[in-house]
Amino acid sequence: MTAIQELIKEIKNLKPIPAVINQILEIVDQPNSSMAQIANIIQYDPAVTASVLRTCNSAFFGLKNPAESIKDAVSLLGIDQIIEIVLMKSGAKVLSGKQQGYGLHEGAMWKYSVSSALIAKQIAIKLSLKNKSTIFTAALLKDIGKTVLDRFVMDSFEKISALVVNENLSFREAEKKIIGVDHTELGGMIAKMWKFSPKMVKIIRHHHLTDVSMVKDKEIAVVYLADCICMMIGIGVGSDGLAYRFNDQAMKELGIKADDISKIIAQFALNMQEVEDLLNVV
Repeated sequence: MTAIQELIKEIKNLKPIPAVINQILEIVDQPNSSMAQIANIIQYDPAVTASVLRTCNSAFFGLKNPAESIKDAVSLLGIDQIIEIVLMKSGAKVLSGKQQGYGLHEGAMWKYSVSSALIAKQIAIKLSLKNKSTIFTAALLKDIGKTVLDRFVMDSFEKISALVVNENLSFREAEKKIIGVDHTELGGMIAKMWKFSPKMVKIIRHHHLTDVSMVKDKEIAVVYLADCICMMIGIGVGSDGLAYRFNDQAMKELGIKADDISKIIAQFALNMQEVEDLLNVV
């Protein structure tokens, strides 16, 4: 069995993201979407409903009156917060383990994914972009390919590292050369198998801007930049983190300057404790 066939077999063994996520994303970024529509979708998934209510009623949110239904939760916390809880709950199942091949201890990938998603959302709000929930979700799940590729990277780590050092390749280029596929391509395959929208598949597939023309797509550029900002502040810098090249064209396309990045980092630093607390709840 070739490495690619083995990888596809492992993708099929992954626990998929609940179908409710795709339904929410289809509606939520439409200008005329309503709280009632979102609540209706969530309430018909008992497992998602139970976990959302448990999270809403935790000490983290400190609600005076516990939410007894998804409609209560939506009216008490607001639609954005509920959607993020649903997305993070779903992402936690597939991203919480350790990725030894990438040098990430248990929980590190998850913390990095949530941080990246929150920074991407910050940038999307700053730029008044639509599709904020799609951007948040794509940033949260963009490294899903690493969860499958991890064992193969671990087995080939010395060869990959040698290419990075000796041939000045990026980690992703070396990964592709040795294994035959890189984590962005694999992430795109998984997103497609999980029936994500073409937009989500495209963002996940191109989040490292390997095809430089993709920098023109603002949503991809935002997710790419959020990823870079995480690395700047030392989140998710595993064995591959320092072996990527920065494409400053992304900042130009988005009209973001160095000063804006400093403000985004400062704002995120203020939110960091909240992120840590939220991760404990989720």
